[in-house]
Amino acid sequence: MNLVESLEHRAAERGGQPAIIETRGGRDTETSFAGLASGSARAAALLASRGVERGSHVLMLAPMSAGLYELLIAVFRLGAVAMFLDPSAGRDHVSRCLRILEPRAFVGSPRAHLLRLFVRELRRVPAKFALGGWAPGAVSCGRGAAAEPLAALARCEAEHPALVTFTSGSTGEPKAVVRTHGFLLAQHRALEKALCLRPGERDLTTLPIFLLANLASGVTSIIPDADLRRPGAIDPRPVLDQIHRLRPSSCGASPAFLERLCEACEEGGRSLAPIRRFFVGGGPVFPNLIERGKRLLPEGELIAVYGSTEAEPIAHVAAGEIAPGDFEHMRGGAGLLAGKPVEDIELAVLRNRWGATIGPFDERAFRDARCAAGATGEIAVSGAHVVRGYLGGHGDSETKFDVGGARWHRTGDLGRLDESGRLWLLGRCSAAIRDARGALYPFAVECAAQQLQGVRRAALAFVGGRRVLAFERSGAHPSEEEARAALRWVQLDAVMRFDRLPLDRRHNTKIDYPKLVAEVERRLRAQSSDQSV
Repeated sequence: MNLVESLEHRAAERGGQPAIIETRGGRDTETSFAGLASGSARAAALLASRGVERGSHVLMLAPMSAGLYELLIAVFRLGAVAMFLDPSAGRDHVSRCLRILEPRAFVGSPRAHLLRLFVRELRRVPAKFALGGWAPGAVSCGRGAAAEPLAALARCEAEHPALVTFTSGSTGEPKAVVRTHGFLLAQHRALEKALCLRPGERDLTTLPIFLLANLASGVTSIIPDADLRRPGAIDPRPVLDQIHRLRPSSCGASPAFLERLCEACEEGGRSLAPIRRFFVGGGPVFPNLIERGKRLLPEGELIAVYGSTEAEPIAHVAAGEIAPGDFEHMRGGAGLLAGKPVEDIELAVLRNRWGATIGPFDERAFRDARCAAGATGEIAVSGAHVVRGYLGGHGDSETKFDVGGARWHRTGDLGRLDESGRLWLLGRCSAAIRDARGALYPFAVECAAQQLQGVRRAALAFVGGRRVLAFERSGAHPSEEEARAALRWVQLDAVMRFDRLPLDRRHNTKIDYPKLVAEVERRLRAQSSDQSV
């Protein structure tokens, strides 16, 4: 069951319909479904000529493009395994990932090939290919255009690996997340339902896995005219021009990407029409951003999507489904509303034992471990599109458990289910605060703080027994005194204003809590020193 079969079915069915539209130098370039299929068959021949075969690992470091997806599909055709990692995490991260899994081939942009100067493990890769330009010692992917197409597909059972990504390794060694052909097909079915993918429509696509789902659904993907490595720093104007010129009916993006679009629309008096469905995920989607997005979608709906590297999607909620009372609960510390779990997933809230191994459970013991509606605990999920384990089992004992014959994944997030079965998020298990004043959860505070006038972004830190709110101010308000008064229930010990809070490198959305804590500690020490003088 090679997943390319479903892509070829769409190629035969949709033929000349654009599969991918790119904008370069102000010009739009289309690649049809049929063209993508034939291009991938030629790319497969090029890879095979350099020793890539069934089971080979192929590292891919290049921006989203039709060329990248031609090569990715070529890897699947051969029964090889595509590897993706985040080079922005640093050279040490790249080296550690490549020591865990040694690739047979490396496909990269000319810029990515510069890493070979600094990463010994990259220099050792036998076959090297340059995509979108020239690199010394690498074969140009352009040679594939002259190759005889390799029409045959490698036979792959459902459990045959197709794709490997790596966790950040910020708290230890990176873990390799393996997605099989069967898993990717199950994930596609879940995304197709959750994202309402309809053949023939157009989607502005910023997230690589969404583009793969679009290809399998017959949806045209428009790649934004922006540097997607830093979504929080993009120039939004060319993207808005694409939206109004190419008229996508949907979009999937990170909160940081949407925030940049909102800023440009508000400054220039524009809207996000004609988009009818805007899906936001990859990080927490707080109420202030939901309300900004709603105002700019006069003909559409904003949908917040909750998921993780190991399970995407988990839950979603449309802005129109969030009642005024829900916003009031979020202002009062109830947490962040994530909505109902998607159809294809089973979700449980368990008594929080994060950091300790749990299970296996029989059905009765598992029922006893689950929290009642309204009670806070750790979120666990199970389903066909939930990663069953990491390569070599590293990290499985901490994050996986079995119930009967079913494998479950512990997300590491805290939450609760309300009486309607909707999920409310409260932040990472490891970030919960428990002191003499009781329990306090990051998202409960941050969700409330970010609804205060003039707060652009907020984060809660617990340093030296002190509850500290850090926030970015976007206007004259609030002052530190106003923030403390509005959040009296938090019992804050300190409030600190930042020009910019530290964020994750990938989505520019999630708070980098270790960096935040280090800076808060530095400021508290400086304050203590000043007072002693």
